[in-house]
Amino acid sequence: MRTERPSAPAARAFSPAAGARSSARASGEPGAPRRSRVLVIGCGALARELVAVIDQAGLSNVDLTCLPATLHNRPGGIPAAVREKIRAARPRYERIFIAYADCGTGGLLDAMLADEGVERLPGAHCYEFYAGSAAFAAMSAEEPGTFYLTDFLARNFERLVIVGLGLDRHPELLPTYFGNYRRLVYLAQTDDPGLVTAARRAARRLGLPFELRRAGYGDLATSVIRVAGPGASSVPASMAASPSIPGTT
Repeated sequence: MRTERPSAPAARAFSPAAGARSSARASGEPGAPRRSRVLVIGCGALARELVAVIDQAGLSNVDLTCLPATLHNRPGGIPAAVREKIRAARPRYERIFIAYADCGTGGLLDAMLADEGVERLPGAHCYEFYAGSAAFAAMSAEEPGTFYLTDFLARNFERLVIVGLGLDRHPELLPTYFGNYRRLVYLAQTDDPGLVTAARRAARRLGLPFELRRAGYGDLATSVIRVAGPGASSVPASMAASPSIPGTT
């Protein structure tokens, strides 16, 4: 796997030569089905999870590049940034896959991808593709006033939510932003006690009851493994959903 993620310093980097060698090994074993070179263009907020899927599923023919997670602050810029990556990569890859949901683009990402003939992750946002569309719809129907966290958001809650919304400077705005929420649901990708503690702390900060749902990697894992082509492994057990743990703060 070759990665190109200037926006995701926590992810491991690989040289072009190493990536080419791993791709050759993937398709060069006698009797093995040929696996074409695949590029996943992802959101920087998913970089850690995408690296885990590619590494743990052994997808040596899949390379990864990520755009800055800060594009979510102005989602209208996502389609143009993704299109630029697609067109730059086309000469070098037989298949390109986009690890974004709609992500607030209001259908503009889908219109661009239809023009380019490229597929993306299912759903409107990361909560839906992690939980699965049916499970997310059920949670939304059960309590529309739900504030969701993922591993990324639990890890970066203070920076993205408290500082990002100015609540560190103006805590009196908390009821304005969160007064209509009735619970916080943490859709955990991993079994990390430190992140559970961080998510519980976030719920207390917002004054919301807490619920943990171990969603795993959901459609993120199944989609990336599927586009890797023949011979790709199934979803690793460590990435599957497990029983939910409701609770209050």
